Amino acid sequence: MNIYGARQLAESFRTVRKNTIQVAEDIPESQYGFTPAEGTRTVARTLVHIAMMTPLWQDIHGAKKLTNMDGYDFMAAFAELEAQENKKRSKAEILDLLRNEGEKFAKFLEGLSNETLAEEVQEPGGGPKKTRLEALMSAKEHEMHCRAQLMLIERMVGIVPHLTRKYAQMEREYKEYMQTRTAKQAS
Repeated sequence: MNIYGARQLAESFRTVRKNTIQVAEDIPESQYGFTPAEGTRTVARTLVHIAMMTPLWQDIHGAKKLTNMDGYDFMAAFAELEAQENKKRSKAEILDLLRNEGEKFAKFLEGLSNETLAEEVQEPGGGPKKTRLEALMSAKEHEMHCRAQLMLIERMVGIVPHLTRKYAQMEREYKEYMQTRTAKQAS
């Protein structure tokens, strides 16, 4: 019995994407052209980058089902990714892209068998072998890495990130609870 399989991977990815969409919603469209430093992606390009990376994993682990990454044309995939990032899109279009591509990927993940997730895939250039599960988990890790950049950008443009707001609220509620509990115990 697998404790962590396709269903858990899909749900975990949906949580990651939900948080990315919240960040995208919180940043005003007027800030979508913001870039924190020369040579970095704008907010809009970063969001499209996040949305359009999941088809790459689907292609490798679904359509092509590669067992050796040396057989994948990364240059063509990255050229397509850059073309997608350079397309002019409104905030609403980017949010739709995040939602649609995210759900497509989550459904793809849900459809994978335990046997497929256990298959080993050779990393490019003779790198280490990984299971498909481990390789597909990197989609979440990549998104969380990019989202962390966006959360820093939120701070730079004067927005307190939603997760920070959430945890600050939880901390306030816990302090209130502890104060009430201490007062009841003292009386």
